[in-house]
Amino acid sequence: MRIAIGQLWQETNTLNPLATTRADFEQFGICRGDDLVTQMADVNELGGFIQAMRAWPGPPEIAGLVRLPAWPSGTATAECFKWLRREFFGAVEAAGNVDAFLLALHGAMVAQGQPDVEGAILQELRERSGPDVPIVATLDLHTNITREMVRAADVLVTYHSMPHVDIFETGQRGAEALRRMLFEGAKPTTAFCKIPAVVPPENSNTEADAGIAVELKRRVVELEKMSNILSAGIAPVQPWMDIPQFGSSVVVTTDNDPAAARAACVSVAEEFWRRRREYMPTLVSVEDAVRLAHEESGLTVLSDAADATTSGAPGDSVWILAELLKYRWPREALVTVVAPEVVEQCAGVVPGTQLTVSLGGLRDNRFGKSIELDVTVERTFDARFTMTGHIGKNMPIDMGRSVVLRHASNTLVIVTTRTGPHFAPELFRAAGFEPFEASVVIAKSPCGFRAVYAGHAAGIYSVKAPGCAPSDFWNHDFKNIPRPLWPWDDIEQWTPAEGLLQK
Repeated sequence: MRIAIGQLWQETNTLNPLATTRADFEQFGICRGDDLVTQMADVNELGGFIQAMRAWPGPPEIAGLVRLPAWPSGTATAECFKWLRREFFGAVEAAGNVDAFLLALHGAMVAQGQPDVEGAILQELRERSGPDVPIVATLDLHTNITREMVRAADVLVTYHSMPHVDIFETGQRGAEALRRMLFEGAKPTTAFCKIPAVVPPENSNTEADAGIAVELKRRVVELEKMSNILSAGIAPVQPWMDIPQFGSSVVVTTDNDPAAARAACVSVAEEFWRRRREYMPTLVSVEDAVRLAHEESGLTVLSDAADATTSGAPGDSVWILAELLKYRWPREALVTVVAPEVVEQCAGVVPGTQLTVSLGGLRDNRFGKSIELDVTVERTFDARFTMTGHIGKNMPIDMGRSVVLRHASNTLVIVTTRTGPHFAPELFRAAGFEPFEASVVIAKSPCGFRAVYAGHAAGIYSVKAPGCAPSDFWNHDFKNIPRPLWPWDDIEQWTPAEGLLQK
């Protein structure tokens, strides 16, 4: 038996003016064929696939297709999408005959002229492989599931956790659904409900003590423990995509039990809809957040969600940085900025040199601003590390040549060439700092940063600042989304039957 595995992973934020290109995928790290199986054997969903299948009785031959990852950013160019399609289906053709496909997708990638990249890929794969070859795909919790995706795949398996600390396990769950199809004769029957609601991510923490996200996660996890259910997931879509078929989703796949799939899907969708307002966050102004951090004796983490690089924002916001500079910090205030031109300016500069740099307003030319500050060049370094936690297990990260700039306020600006996890403790440590010992850390993440900082921070605040991933997204101009859609529209009544698809 031969099982083909592959990955297409990129989350698109259409408010970000920076286009995603082929270079973004190549810089992140493409691997193909046998190299994919070797390099990704214990990394993220692909590692979950590989380790799970190797534990099957009579393990199958694993045929590596291609891994195509890029960090979240703006809409992919039409040329980029054409290239991705050529790469993916060229790998499918090279693999030859296989008994099934296991794919690690994000589920929220948008390209010029193609608002549903994963749906288009899955549709074409189904047309090429025929109706009888199983296709199982894993998806990010913030996927925008479409009808095309549901119709093309046999089983869709979503992350259950936010922060995304269950990526490897999601790969294992996808492999288990496939195993049941191949060895036990399971016949997938799916119920899918599109909910006309989009919610901010700040209150999506499934690992908290209580709350709507915790309780909905518990429900789908309990569903998956039932013998007749292959997969159950809820997807509160990432909110910064101006596309058709936009909205949150519930998807439940059973083993030949369409009535059970429908009942479970409807019940979870009803609860999400009824309690959707519980996702609305409490935000603190930039000024108040920085003041509160200065008054705190321990570590304070300020979530700059609007410039969250994990949400596809550009990463060069300086709104909070400008406020940090007004205070003197007893221990380091750590903040990150993506600014390749500043890294280039500092190339070859002797540590200890004082100079003036301009930060902000270039990558995000929609909501950003620029500031000039006098700094001391402390050190340059390569922002390379392996990340485990939110978004990754053993995931290699390379954010390029980087520089540490020190301001007289004891604010340390870590300037990177490329975007990446601008919250990760591994990044700050690569720069020479222990973030848990700082006065304040700016985490460019709306929720996922809590996985590593919640146990160390004396205070955590979600900050309201301008940016490409705003929490009040409904106040921005969206032209292509389906209407009515909450919270853009105050929908008086809705039932899951209005958005239900069964297959």
